[in-house]
Amino acid sequence: MSQNSPILGLPYIQAAQAQKHVTHNEALRVLDALVQLAVSDDDRTAPPASPTEGDRHIVAAGATGAWAGQDGAIAIYETGTWRFEAPRAGTRAWVLGAQDLSVFDGAAWTRPLGNFDNVARFGLGATASAQTPFVVRADAALWDAAPTAQGGSGGVIQSMNREDPTKDAGLALQTDYTTRALVGFFGSEALRIATSPDGVGFSDALRIDPVTGIAAQPQRPKFKALTNYDNYLPVGQWTQVGINSIEFDPLGTFDPVLNRFTAPHEGTYVLGANALHATDSSTNTRLFIRLIKNGGSAILGASTGLNGGSQHDQLSGAQATVLTTLAAGDTVTFEARAQNNPAYLAANQTVLWGYMLP
Repeated sequence: MSQNSPILGLPYIQAAQAQKHVTHNEALRVLDALVQLAVSDDDRTAPPASPTEGDRHIVAAGATGAWAGQDGAIAIYETGTWRFEAPRAGTRAWVLGAQDLSVFDGAAWTRPLGNFDNVARFGLGATASAQTPFVVRADAALWDAAPTAQGGSGGVIQSMNREDPTKDAGLALQTDYTTRALVGFFGSEALRIATSPDGVGFSDALRIDPVTGIAAQPQRPKFKALTNYDNYLPVGQWTQVGINSIEFDPLGTFDPVLNRFTAPHEGTYVLGANALHATDSSTNTRLFIRLIKNGGSAILGASTGLNGGSQHDQLSGAQATVLTTLAAGDTVTFEARAQNNPAYLAANQTVLWGYMLP
């Protein structure tokens, strides 16, 4: 029969042993020291000057004096002297001075509650997984700066680091675990704010160039279109100008066949039209232009050019600019009228343009 227990090394009472109480009491002493273990501290390298019966400490590395050579051991003060118990892997002790748990991992004491280095996963109010190793389920969260009076900087910065520019670093906002918005770097160096109605297709609401810092709004409607032929204007008749060539229109808002712009979203728009004469003439011709909403009589803007003067090729004409509110689906067309004498509007110089304000 073994003389000691395999876990705590408690002495067994042997068969026909004399003075059995000695062995029994020694086992009780070990149990009294190690069961529900609580120590005063775990960072002391030398015994206190005036220890009290029953004091317990975890001996820190580099111990001296009566503790020399006992690094990592549990020191117990009994009957006026120090005795030591060697911890085993998994031994736990509550450190009273630090109000923290210390655990012996087989080589050293660590504090798993106060030191989360290399923790595989962490779930607060929820269960973490391999895919989401850090999970917090709470109504609110606060990142609070350490005050300067406590040695902090007084400021707080949260950082997200990615491996290279092809990877992602950002914030995903979800509804019922479906991503509806993205803020950050996603697959490029540009800072993006993107939204999605379904978590599948995303549209950039804002994209900031990393070199220039210029912010673009890719989904903001904007267009410029022109006529590629000289438009004839009869006398005294409003005529829709044949704006049939698109210079730019990233969202496809202008129809070159129907010569009109269609507002894709409700909002405030800036719209403009420019018209230049295509001929030189000494005849008196007054040129009027206007922007019409929904093909009816609602005039969005008007301008009169060269009142009672001569026509000058690509030098004389008229322009109009208007700030207006449009509903989604509203259309805008460009009309012109010649007074006193007919006129021609110059190709490539007669333009309709517009954009939606942020």
